[in-house]
Amino acid sequence: MKNYDVILFDLDGTLTDSSPGIINSIVYALKKYGISVEDTAELRKFLGPPLHESFKAFYGFDENKSMEAVAYYREYFSTKGLLENDVYKGIPDLLQKLNDKGKRLILATSKPQKFTDRIMAHFDLAKYFEFIAGSNMDGTRSKKAEVIAYALHECQITDKSKVVMIGDREHDIIGAKAVGIDSVGVEYGYGDYNELHNAGATYIVKTVDELKDMICDE
Repeated sequence: MKNYDVILFDLDGTLTDSSPGIINSIVYALKKYGISVEDTAELRKFLGPPLHESFKAFYGFDENKSMEAVAYYREYFSTKGLLENDVYKGIPDLLQKLNDKGKRLILATSKPQKFTDRIMAHFDLAKYFEFIAGSNMDGTRSKKAEVIAYALHECQITDKSKVVMIGDREHDIIGAKAVGIDSVGVEYGYGDYNELHNAGATYIVKTVDELKDMICDE
């Protein structure tokens, strides 16, 4: 692996396993429309992409209805779902090792900034990061390429050859490619090898330990 000075991390499925809270929030929102989900595993496809896009893609909601569904989602998520979440084992140690090596760490997530800041503070992860970039509550700056570009601009990073994005879904990989930076796909999150490979990930790892070996021993 080449040497990178700036490392961007996704949040959901990369630093934390947030699936219980996200899925419970989606179930809550869908119930508002009389939609019941027998097998909640079907909702794992919501993990990663911007929510309003997922409601449109998977349930045929129009723009207004999808934004309304996001508002219902947030009713549950803001009070309960936010903390139905766990940090993946080994992540704090990985982040500390990268700090010790002098790497610049940036969080880049499509989750709204308001919720992202609360999660990062709750799990004591914010201290490892130079900058935390999320989306806006109105749905703008939610595409991963937009979040990455915003983070790089705010941190005044211009040499993209020294930057890598780490994430678990194709949206992370596609966003990185759109901005012109390399990427690492992680299989321990919500995507799989085929998804990450087909999206064009520069590197793919299976576990947090494998990720640590790759980026800490470069």
